[in-house]
Amino acid sequence: MNVIIIEDEKPAARRLNRLLTDLDVGVSTMLHSVEESIEWFQNNEHPDLIFLDIQLSDGLSFEIFDHVEVQSAIIFTTAFDEYALQAFKLNSIDYLLKPIDDEELDNAVKKYKALIPQAHKLTLDFDDIKKLLVNPLEREYKKRFTIRVGQHLKIINADEVECFYSENKGTYAATSDGRNYLMDTTLENLETELEPKSFFRVSRKFYVNINHIKDIISYTNSRLRIKLNRYIEQEIIVSRERVKDFKLWLE
Repeated sequence: MNVIIIEDEKPAARRLNRLLTDLDVGVSTMLHSVEESIEWFQNNEHPDLIFLDIQLSDGLSFEIFDHVEVQSAIIFTTAFDEYALQAFKLNSIDYLLKPIDDEELDNAVKKYKALIPQAHKLTLDFDDIKKLLVNPLEREYKKRFTIRVGQHLKIINADEVECFYSENKGTYAATSDGRNYLMDTTLENLETELEPKSFFRVSRKFYVNINHIKDIISYTNSRLRIKLNRYIEQEIIVSRERVKDFKLWLE
């Protein structure tokens, strides 16, 4: 996926680049003005996706489209919402208000990936077929995990884990005894391994165990904050898009 950023505030452009890197989205080019962008589009292959600030130092970014027919998908990033209607008349996927929330950015990228044609595999390997044929009610989920601690291997039962979380590109298990263990896996891999009746992915960074939830508190922007029995290192926030499913899961 070829991605560029058009943003006149260089610190904001660098921050967006870091957030996208955390989502495994590589940015090939960063542009900073209408004039620079027009020249770039006239001399380069257009990207798959543009993250586009609306108000640039030399005018509104809509002026770019008066000079160049851009076929790329666009995710607008702006501190103002009065241009939303005009933005959606273009090839707009989403409209993110600054400061950009990492959860909203993640959802915007997922929305783009869901909308574009994907080159799916034409054949399935044996493991894929097994996954499709297994009845979810009969599926065996992991009941324990083996974790390396120095020269030793430690066995942790799944029901001892208060939450799984990602930090600095690592995945950790926080257990009911107050310990945090680095795991050799990712949250994405855990999706197929965790018992869905017990574990729920409340955000891009956290899976929580229902048996270790101490309290659930209303939070800003229609979100929820979760308190666990022992884990206190970071706030656990249920992202706005997952609140409804989270409430259903609790029932």
